[in-house]
Amino acid sequence: MADECFRHPRLAAIYDLLDPDRSDLDAYVRMTKEFGARRVLDIGCGTGVLALLLADRGIEVVGVDPAGASIDVARSKPGSERVRWIRGDATALPPLRVDLATMTANVAQAITGPQAWQQTLRGAYEALGPGGHLVFETRDPARRAWEEWKPETSYSVTEIPGVGAVESWVQLIEVRGQLVTFRWTYVFAADGQVLTSDSTLRFRERHEVEADLVSHGYVVEDVRDAPDRPGREFVFLARRPSGSQV
Repeated sequence: MADECFRHPRLAAIYDLLDPDRSDLDAYVRMTKEFGARRVLDIGCGTGVLALLLADRGIEVVGVDPAGASIDVARSKPGSERVRWIRGDATALPPLRVDLATMTANVAQAITGPQAWQQTLRGAYEALGPGGHLVFETRDPARRAWEEWKPETSYSVTEIPGVGAVESWVQLIEVRGQLVTFRWTYVFAADGQVLTSDSTLRFRERHEVEADLVSHGYVVEDVRDAPDRPGREFVFLARRPSGSQV
């Protein structure tokens, strides 16, 4: 199930405005060109920012996300009719033959259950045509990013047209093995409503992710650094072999 910040209509409506800098997606746009991809599956597409960036470049895009409120926001944006939107996840996709499948930002880590993770890798593999690529990022556990998730350093007030001021901050809730849980709090000044959104991420080791990919038939072509977070993340580039059965 998607987190509240993606499935609550009031939070989904302001998601892009609370985090307007999506320069992290530039690398995915470049890789689309690098691989010559004409058909892309965006797994965990959220409010559709990457999907629409690619559609604007003439790419055929399918965006899938379990959060109906986020899909509704994506569908309300200019140019959204050029994207095929699916409410769901990669474990139950219609027949597709895409050149590239992506999981941006925290999408891969938000799939915390071992079975769901394996099913997602399998679903992405089946959606790719032979020679197609799966690209996604995960945070390096050694950097212990969660130690920086504190109210005093994350607090902000954002003025949103038609909504008013929204206060927001994050706090760490629990670290249990690879699982890290944190909570975002949002306060709407207009009516005083307070909403919270709890999230859990799984911090997988690099060797573990590579082994999972290989076990599903992928060839791991490269593990790159994230341009927007150098030294903090792994960007996995995996390929479905050209000779694999369709």
